[in-house]
Amino acid sequence: MSRKKTNLILPRRYHPLLGVTETERAIKLLKDFFELNLATELNLSRVTAPLLVQGGTGINDDLSGIECPVAFPVKDLPGVRAEIVQSLAKWKRLQLAALNFEPGYGLYTDMNALRPDETLDNTHSIYVDHWDWERVIAPPQRNVEFLRRMVAKIYACLKRTEHFVFERYPVIRPELPEEITFIHAEELRARYPALPPKQREHRLLQDCGAAFILGIGGELDDGTIHDGRAPDYDDWSTPTPDGRRGLNGDILIWNPVLRMAFELSSMGIRVDRRALRRQLRIRGCEERQKLFWHQKLLRDEMPLSIGGGIGQSRLCMYFLRKAHVGEIQASLWPDEMIATCRRHNIPLL
Repeated sequence: MSRKKTNLILPRRYHPLLGVTETERAIKLLKDFFELNLATELNLSRVTAPLLVQGGTGINDDLSGIECPVAFPVKDLPGVRAEIVQSLAKWKRLQLAALNFEPGYGLYTDMNALRPDETLDNTHSIYVDHWDWERVIAPPQRNVEFLRRMVAKIYACLKRTEHFVFERYPVIRPELPEEITFIHAEELRARYPALPPKQREHRLLQDCGAAFILGIGGELDDGTIHDGRAPDYDDWSTPTPDGRRGLNGDILIWNPVLRMAFELSSMGIRVDRRALRRQLRIRGCEERQKLFWHQKLLRDEMPLSIGGGIGQSRLCMYFLRKAHVGEIQASLWPDEMIATCRRHNIPLL
């Protein structure tokens, strides 16, 4: 591992509330509890996820559109370029169609991915683990009100998980507010016009403790975007009755250890045919319409859906009050980061 400048937040007088062995046990308990609650709350059935998909099909997630997946040839599949998944945002929708899920029901899976273009710090790793979920919706449910109801259900799972952890580890006190705050990215920009997006999130979460920021990926009134989103899964461009745009967003909470806004989930109502064409045109990548996945959507061979990803390591990091994601998962880190963490009582696995 090369030596390079680290991007670390080092909490003063940090001391893990749980030792390494107890943390490993707590991770298992916490993940099992949250997974069961999420599946029950959203009517989801577990399916097995792929680690890799075929390149050139449009199935892999492009994230913000600039990240490059890990790719390699396969000896027994001449001409095929395999790609390690970056997330399963589009693969899940194929599975909804293949398994004939009805509206109101869906799937979830343990997603393991590699994102080598990540900037490594307290919350970002090369290795990514999510609960990726997707649920079929009916046409009348493609609206902001339905999106907010689904966010509230997920937040209820977070609140129950917080109580579950507190019952078993009383040293970890509950921090989440009773209600989650909903705000559009345009409203957030208007509230803090002099601040860049990440600092807007920081100020907001300092005040409210938990928020869902809507409309991420679409252009704001000043010509900027709050954060990048690929054009072919979340719908960030459809007009809404309040004069805004976008049927997607992020769940963020205030992290009391790192003293920062902390993203747990990116989710949204997915593009339909019109939104897909519109967003590909906005991003200047209309050629994607020729890809396998995009053709299936344009031919109405996949259902309307809502879905997202919830970070497993991040969720454990928050509820167990850890200062670094490397206290939850085993990954690769720069030597300087490992040494700095050791000096500041942050034990990386």
